[in-house]
Amino acid sequence: MTSGKPGNPQRLVAVTLDENSIGRSSRDIEHERAVAIYDLIEENSFAPVDHDGGPYALNLSMAENRLVFDIRLEDGKPVMTHLLSLTPFKRIVKDYFMICDSYYEAIRTATSDRIEAIDMGRRGLHDEGSRILQERIKRKVNVDFGTARRLFTLICVLHWKG
Repeated sequence: MTSGKPGNPQRLVAVTLDENSIGRSSRDIEHERAVAIYDLIEENSFAPVDHDGGPYALNLSMAENRLVFDIRLEDGKPVMTHLLSLTPFKRIVKDYFMICDSYYEAIRTATSDRIEAIDMGRRGLHDEGSRILQERIKRKVNVDFGTARRLFTLICVLHWKG
């Protein structure tokens, strides 16, 4: 996998979320979304299979319980659209949001040991979802694990509407 640093064409330089696909979210979820997009653009490795272009712009949206990856070149020229079923993510997203709710409540009231234990569980679920994502898109888009983690956060934000 190539470096996700600026100057490398195999990377994302823009990520947008279709506002019609996103339900109202809590301040904590909106914060995670903003951080994930910022981090994703700052460092990523994103390479559509059999495409030697880039850098890329990604628009994520939802359509009939499918995640739509609308991948374009930086200038807007279409590269590909990939639909990803979210069914394999249902359980993990549900569990992730339950533990996130516990985490956000804990950081306001719990001891540091309790917060750390919940955070370890949260990270474990996040890693599992990221690995599932990486596996499910590997025939269409190559991403490193860090990029998969940030994309999984965005899937959770998009899924929040449901």
